[in-house]
Amino acid sequence: QVQLVESGGGLVQAGASLRLSCIVSGRPFDQFAMSWFRQAQGKEREFVAAIRWSGDATYYGDSVKERFTISRDNAKNTVYLQMNSLKSEDTAVYYCGLDRQRRRSVTSTSRSAYQYWGQGTQVTVSS
Repeated sequence: QVQLVESGGGLVQAGASLRLSCIVSGRPFDQFAMSWFRQAQGKEREFVAAIRWSGDATYYGDSVKERFTISRDNAKNTVYLQMNSLKSEDTAVYYCGLDRQRRRSVTSTSRSAYQYWGQGTQVTVSS
C-alpha cells in the first residue's frame, strides 16, 4: 500500500518561512519523481515544484521561483518544500505527489503524471 504523509503546514505572517515534509512508503522512493501541488479555496490544483527521481533536476511554478526550494532525502524516503518569503497568495492546501512512472527521463509538471497523493497540509499566510 502506497502512503504519502505531509506535515509542516501552519499559520504564518507574510515574509515568514515554512518547510513542508512528505514521507513516502510502499514504493522504492528513489525510483520516482516527486512533486508538490497546491489548491487554494475555489481554485484548481496548481503545480508548485517537482524533483527528478535522481534528485539532479528541479522544476518550479512561475509564482514560486526564487522563493521555494524542493529537495529529497532518499535515505529517509522524504521530499521537502522549503518556502521562503511567503505571501498571502501562497495560502492553500499543499499536496505531495508520487510519479506514476518509474525513472521518468523528463520530470513532468502535469498533475496527471502523479498517481499517488498525500492528504494535504494547510498553509495559511496572513498579510
